[in-house]
Amino acid sequence: MDKGEAAAAETASTGRVNSDLRARVLSALVLGPLVLAIVWWGEEPYTALIAVGGLVILREWFLIVSAPRRGPVPVIGYVSVLLLTILVHLSYELVALAFLVVATGALYLAAGGGRTGRWTAEGLLYAALSVAALLVVRRGALGEAFTFFLIATVWVTDIAAYFVGRRLGGPKLWRRISPKKTWSGAIGGLVFGALAGVAAAAVYGHLNLVDWLILGLALSIVSQIGDLAESAVKRRFGVKDSGHLIPGHGGLMDRVDGLVAAAVAAAVLGLLLGGPLHEPVTGLGLM
Repeated sequence: MDKGEAAAAETASTGRVNSDLRARVLSALVLGPLVLAIVWWGEEPYTALIAVGGLVILREWFLIVSAPRRGPVPVIGYVSVLLLTILVHLSYELVALAFLVVATGALYLAAGGGRTGRWTAEGLLYAALSVAALLVVRRGALGEAFTFFLIATVWVTDIAAYFVGRRLGGPKLWRRISPKKTWSGAIGGLVFGALAGVAAAAVYGHLNLVDWLILGLALSIVSQIGDLAESAVKRRFGVKDSGHLIPGHGGLMDRVDGLVAAAVAAAVLGLLLGGPLHEPVTGLGLM
């Protein structure tokens, strides 16, 4: 390749990067306020949003793992997500858990068992955990505040990691799983994500900001682990994006993988401490 061809290739690459960046920014400007407005609106519209999100996540998972597209598999999967959403919304968590066990087994068998059945059934588990965790964090007296805190922490972690990583570059975080992610981006995302969470807590009048900072740092780390986990699944199946739903971001899973991981961690923390999730760290003096 001569210098002219190299320059043309570099220009084309730069154009693609700038186009991708514009798409990411525009998507964020449109979807961000919409999601936040629904969180503020109330539990019912929020539950509807999460139900739709759970269905999309399951569909994208099915596409990634090449699950059967016809027959009982999609019917069992999508109906199960909707029923689980209703059960968790009505606070029938134990019933939802029992139903999930049965539905997962049925989906495994419907997909023919073996490797295909296992990966298909794991998709239902992932979608169900996504739905349940995101519904639980919205529940309670501080549900709205904690949800905004969680969203601010995770989304700014993702955005800051992208921009800091592009700006500073440096050693790769885990080249085999996600070739573009860098340590500089991960650290930048951690710092700015935690600070964004603190800002969201302050807006809601929670002034014990050191505790919120600690929680934000922990959830930022978990969100980045969730991002890497989804990248590992996609790489396992040779897929670059989970879909093409969101310009500049790929599929919904590509956008909410970190949010789902952080929400699950917050829900588990609340359960381990024996209190409602709106006081997820009562025993540690947080919130």
